[in-house]
Amino acid sequence: MTTEELTNNVLLALDEIRPFLKSDGGDISLISIEDDKHVKVRLEGACISCSVNQMTLKAGVETTIKKYAPQIETVVNIM
Repeated sequence: MTTEELTNNVLLALDEIRPFLKSDGGDISLISIEDDKHVKVRLEGACISCSVNQMTLKAGVETTIKKYAPQIETVVNIM
C-alpha cells in the first residue's frame, strides 16, 4: 500500500467513525501518519473533555483504522 493509499484508507476509517463522535458533540482530525505505522489524530469538541475518550480512541478509532489499514500499529491523540 502506497503512502497515498494508506492516507486515504485512514481518512475513510475516520469518516466511518465521525458520525458517532458527532452525535456526542465531538469530532476527529488526522494530524499525521509516521513511518506508515503510527497515526496521530486530534479528538475535538466534546471528545476533549470526555472521561471515556481513551476508550473511544482504542476501541473505536484504532479498531476502525486497523480495519482499513492493518499495518497501522498505534493510534494516539494529540492535544
